[in-house]
Amino acid sequence: MATSVISSVKSAAKNWWLSLILGVLFILLGMWVFRTPLASYISLSMLFSIFIFVSGIFGIIFSISNRKEMDGWGWHLAGGTLDLIIGSLLVLHPSITMAILPFYVGFWILFGGIFGIGLSFQLRSFGVPNWGLLLVFGILTVLFSFLLLLNPVFTGLGIVYMTAIAFIVMGIFRIILAFDLKRIHKYLKNI
Repeated sequence: MATSVISSVKSAAKNWWLSLILGVLFILLGMWVFRTPLASYISLSMLFSIFIFVSGIFGIIFSISNRKEMDGWGWHLAGGTLDLIIGSLLVLHPSITMAILPFYVGFWILFGGIFGIGLSFQLRSFGVPNWGLLLVFGILTVLFSFLLLLNPVFTGLGIVYMTAIAFIVMGIFRIILAFDLKRIHKYLKNI
């Protein structure tokens, strides 16, 4: 078990820049949503579908590039493949996207927050000093996901603003995580 955790962290540390790119994309997406609150709900759902599709591609690249160093790389591959398939379906059927967007966003952000909370505890075991900050952002991400899941009827400005805030919080988390993984990568290279 400990070897698997160490292997996973080493692989994630090696590709720290992927977390940075995702973090920047989340923040840019959140800022765009804030700047265009009256834009049609269709454009938000379409953009989100494309974002899920691209996230799936990055997940697949991450898993394949780390298959020799990481135990359980197949789970990352499965998650990336699932995002790719769901993103493709949502891009091809925007009416479905508009109907399920609040639920999908809520669950997607919920799982991202849970992943972040678990990862923050793994980073604590490596002695990363600001693991608590990552834990806080992981918890905030989970809380925002509950706001989205408990209020799916809000399709107007409420869902737009909650989605924007959740994306920005998730982006900040991913950027902080990227720099912590970069520190771990440098540390592991020096050993």
